[in-house]
Amino acid sequence: MTIAQKLNMALSYKGMSQAELARKIGTTPSNLNQKVKRNTLTKEELEQIASILGCTWRAEFVFDDGTII
Repeated sequence: MTIAQKLNMALSYKGMSQAELARKIGTTPSNLNQKVKRNTLTKEELEQIASILGCTWRAEFVFDDGTII
């Protein structure tokens, strides 16, 4: 699943539009949309978005034997 798909699901879960999220993180809806489409959101931006949505952002490598890095 892409970050864009995950973001859209999280926004839907919280009942928030991407435009509303953009305003809350201090950018324009157009700029946020372009970052999502280009997959150029930084770790810091994803953490800020998660905070606004009331959750946490975790990115990790998970191996078949259960090892998480």
